Amino acid sequence: MSEPGTPLQPRRTGLSRSRKRQISRGVQYAVFAAVVIALAVTADWGRLKNQFFQWDLVKQMFPDVITLALKNTVLYTTFGFVVGLVLGIVLALMRLSSVGPYRWVAGVYIEIFRGLPALLIFIFVGVAVPLAFPGTEIPGGTYGKVAIALGTVGAAYMAETFRAGIQAVPKGQMEAARSLGFSHARAMVSIVVPQAFRIIVPPLTNELVTLFKDSSLVLFLGVTLEERELSKYGRDLASETANSTPILVAGLCYLLVTIPLGFLARRLEDKRKGADK
Repeated sequence: MSEPGTPLQPRRTGLSRSRKRQISRGVQYAVFAAVVIALAVTADWGRLKNQFFQWDLVKQMFPDVITLALKNTVLYTTFGFVVGLVLGIVLALMRLSSVGPYRWVAGVYIEIFRGLPALLIFIFVGVAVPLAFPGTEIPGGTYGKVAIALGTVGAAYMAETFRAGIQAVPKGQMEAARSLGFSHARAMVSIVVPQAFRIIVPPLTNELVTLFKDSSLVLFLGVTLEERELSKYGRDLASETANSTPILVAGLCYLLVTIPLGFLARRLEDKRKGADK
């Protein structure tokens, strides 16, 4: 017994917090391992191999899957990104303008094209534009149509990214430029926008990845054999061979580009955060 007047010490019962975390983590690992084992045991690996891992079909796809399909996908993405980049900068500056109509037009554009699925934009460019302007040919054929479709969609997202980047530049930069005799437009182009670019490079890289994947919607424009991108190429060959191996190869080609771009975006983001500290 404790001596009279000595406060009773609370007796610790149960597990410590760190021990509970260890047990919880162990249970999660066990559940994850059980799910993986269950999937591995129940899957029909023979059918999967026959449907997705036909080496003869893989060899048949090369080099066309690289020199044709992947090349077209990269070209479509590049053209769309350039159009979206230029249009996005213009929209961002309009959104920040002191002129009311500019802000309203930019705001309506951004809300509409961010709210509509990219598929509808492709259909609109491929069908509605020729109907609205008969006899008008979009320069570049399919490449021009894809550049416009991807660019108009990407511009809506890039504009907001640019706006956030411009607003993140300290206001003192603009004030210092104006004190040196720069006009507002010259200060924006020469001082503010270049600094904003350094801030928004990581999200722009993520937008490039998104456009790379959205380029698969080109099939809704109707393309020739020489204009096919990865998804269309893999889908056509899968239909011809009644096998899904071409689709798997096309998917791996997408990952060949998107994974390095995603890694680059994360590295740039980490580098920017380190520079801000």
